[in-house]
Amino acid sequence: MKYIVGLSRIFVGVLFIFSGFVKLNDPIGFSYKLEEYFGKGVLNLEFLIPFALVLAIFIVIYELILGVTLLIGYAPKFTKWSLLLMILFFTFLTFYSAYFNKVTDCGCFGDAIPLTPWQSFTKDIVLLILILILFFNSKYIKPLFAKASLKWVVFAVTIGCLYFAYHVLMHLPAIDFRAYKIGTNIPQAMAYPEDAASAVYEYEWSFKENGETKTYTTSGSYPEVSGEFIGVETKLIKEGYTPPISDFSLIKDGEDYIESLMQEEKLLIIVAYNLSKTEREGWEELQATLQKAKHQNFKIIGLTASGAKDIENIKEDYSLGFEFYFSDETAIKTVIRANPGLVVLSKGTIVNKLHWNDAHKF
Repeated sequence: MKYIVGLSRIFVGVLFIFSGFVKLNDPIGFSYKLEEYFGKGVLNLEFLIPFALVLAIFIVIYELILGVTLLIGYAPKFTKWSLLLMILFFTFLTFYSAYFNKVTDCGCFGDAIPLTPWQSFTKDIVLLILILILFFNSKYIKPLFAKASLKWVVFAVTIGCLYFAYHVLMHLPAIDFRAYKIGTNIPQAMAYPEDAASAVYEYEWSFKENGETKTYTTSGSYPEVSGEFIGVETKLIKEGYTPPISDFSLIKDGEDYIESLMQEEKLLIIVAYNLSKTEREGWEELQATLQKAKHQNFKIIGLTASGAKDIENIKEDYSLGFEFYFSDETAIKTVIRANPGLVVLSKGTIVNKLHWNDAHKF
């Protein structure tokens, strides 16, 4: 049992640290995931949506610190209870999400390792078993260092986490795990290979024959039966190939200009997913950068999911001379974690991404 506890301690501790770090690297992304859970039709806790970012930072730092305290053996009673309560909550959440098909990606490991709800639930069940082993055998969890020094390790880790969170919020994630990372060619990332696997569906057709309802299953074709057709249900058996980027567009006046704009040698996109929530200070900081881009012959465009009125207001407030294009808000949030932010492209390839705080580096 001593060795089982030791292995469980290492596995759980390392996993909590890794899971906490990848989300701390992108707390805004995790806050978007919390907003999904809090939204109508999932947990119906919409009053928590304005606090999603604060909660996201607290949860990921708490998760990371629990991994550290478990590994070093600090405050074992507090640690084991915290681990148990946290895993029970997340096991319930992932089961609820999977069973009712509410959230398609739990966000447990951010964008680093996307998991389906059932994969996440399975992971939480394994963690629950290991944490129960630790919970009932905590006598085998011994401190790695002198007790007096353990609190300073936890203090240093906490300060490091807070600094790292502040840094990525004021700039951009230190490691970009998303499809729009620097070096990505957007047209290529949206393309389907010739040998791309197609999705496989199963169709259950219901007919009324001689007063009875009968079901026929096909892979798509209409069954040759003489009964009265009632309805059909479609089931996804096997998912087909999905390109890394599938929902990006540059729409203006009802037309998608992505093909032509991705041919531009020097393209600067000012990205702001929601102009009513945009950071006004950021637009002031962008003025010098926009002048610099004009002098360097960049084609400058805006990208937002906001409506015409918000676009006109922002253009008037900051004397913006470029046109705005429309795309899906979720896609825009994935492009860059800034509102506003800058994306520099050359013939469809992302050359650089900058938070408005770093606009001077353009």
